[in-house]
Amino acid sequence: MTRPVLASVVLLLIGILTIAGDAMSVEKLAYRTIEQDGRFELRVIEPHLVAETFVEGDFDDVGNEGFRRLVDYIGGANRTQARISMTAPVVQEPASEEIAMTAPVAQEKVGDRYRITFVMPSEYTLESLPQPTDARIRLRAEPERRVAAIRYSGCWSRARYEDHERSLHGWVRQRGLESIGEPVWARYDPPFMPWFLRRNEILIEIREPVSPTPKGRPDR
Repeated sequence: MTRPVLASVVLLLIGILTIAGDAMSVEKLAYRTIEQDGRFELRVIEPHLVAETFVEGDFDDVGNEGFRRLVDYIGGANRTQARISMTAPVVQEPASEEIAMTAPVAQEKVGDRYRITFVMPSEYTLESLPQPTDARIRLRAEPERRVAAIRYSGCWSRARYEDHERSLHGWVRQRGLESIGEPVWARYDPPFMPWFLRRNEILIEIREPVSPTPKGRPDR
C-alpha cells in the first residue's frame, strides 16, 4: 500500500471514529433490560418527553420530512417559556433556544400517517420545554412502558426493517407475550453515520402481565 493511499485510509478511519464518538456522547433514551436473548431484549422504558410530528407519505420518505421539522425545532424554531419581566415602554419577547440532540429518532404508523418523534433531554420538564413555532409539532409526556426490542446495524431500507420486524414478532409469539399497537422504528444515528456503524432498533410494546388476584379466606 502506497503512502498516499495509507494516509487516506488513516484519515477515513479517524473521521469514522470521530463521528462514532460524537454519536455515543448523545443522551439516549433511558430503559432497564429485564431479559436478553441474543439480539432480542425485553425492556422497561422509563417515562420521558418527546417532540412529535405526523407526516403523510411513504415509509421511506416520511422519516426525512419529520426529521427536518424536528431538527428545525431543536435548532431554534421555538419560543422559550422563561419568565421575562415587563418594562415600559419596551416589551421583551422570549428568545428561541437550542435543544441538545438526543437518540433515538422514532417512527411508527398511526392510521394513514406516520408519527416521528425526538426524545427530549432529561433536564427539561413539559412546562420548561420551549414551545414550537411550527404548529405541526407537539410536545407530550410518554409514560413508562414495557417493550420487546431487536437491535441491528446497516442501512435504513424498508426491506431490512421488515425482515427484522418479522423476526421480532416471531420472538414475541415464541415467548407467549402479547403485543400492543404498531412497531416503532428507532434510529440512534444521524444520516451521515456510515451504515455499518448505525444502531437501529425495532420496538414493540408488550402488555403488562396480570398478577393473579389473591383468593380470600373461605368462610367458616
